[in-house]
Amino acid sequence: MMMTRQLADTPIEEKIEEIQEGNIVLQNELLQTYKPFIAKCVSEVCKRYIDPKKDDEFSVGLMAFNDAIFSYERDKGSSFLSFAKLVVKRKVIDYIRYHQKRPHLLSLDEIYEEEQMENPLVIAAAKEKYQIEIENNKRREEIALFKEKLKTYRLTLEELTDVSPKHRDARESAVQVAYILYQDSQLSEYVYRKKKLPIKKLLMKVGVSKKTLERNRKFIIAIFIVLSSEYAYLKDYLKDYLKDVKE
Repeated sequence: MMMTRQLADTPIEEKIEEIQEGNIVLQNELLQTYKPFIAKCVSEVCKRYIDPKKDDEFSVGLMAFNDAIFSYERDKGSSFLSFAKLVVKRKVIDYIRYHQKRPHLLSLDEIYEEEQMENPLVIAAAKEKYQIEIENNKRREEIALFKEKLKTYRLTLEELTDVSPKHRDARESAVQVAYILYQDSQLSEYVYRKKKLPIKKLLMKVGVSKKTLERNRKFIIAIFIVLSSEYAYLKDYLKDYLKDVKE
């Protein structure tokens, strides 16, 4: 009984440190104890009552609270519960946006204002981390779409890794050929229909040999696909290569 009382009086930040060191029993106890806290956080995002036994959003919040336990850094200055509330709400927002269940939610900025966390540096770091997560998700989505588009040209991402020009000047030349191809409506239409390069006509517009075009044809087609699609992040990788040809 004495040990239980002492544990209850222990600051939650110290409990978190114990859990991070491997105390699974304390971890399960903490998750059980803070279920009402988690449900309240989730409810504030969803704008409705959350039933821990029925609502998927609660499960998302519970997993997010558990993630917060292991990502919390006491020396950053924020209390654990402020940090955990932020993590839970962020993850629930991500979940709902992905499943498009409810369009009207708290914005992330509203959450930060609501929390009034002690350390503004923590807020800035959390916002930056959140933005990075969003951008990484968008990149993954673009890559998945790109891989599907490649299939229509009988290409794979793995194959491109092997056939991509190894030297920068060769890559730059191939990207510029793809850009010229993309800019020409007749040549572009040929690629869309035939799913291959119009080698003879392209030779009349670019300063490279037939052998070079044929050797780099898969890479050129892949770049052409990027240029002709709404792939903002993939296009960003090409901007340095295209700078000279656009000028």
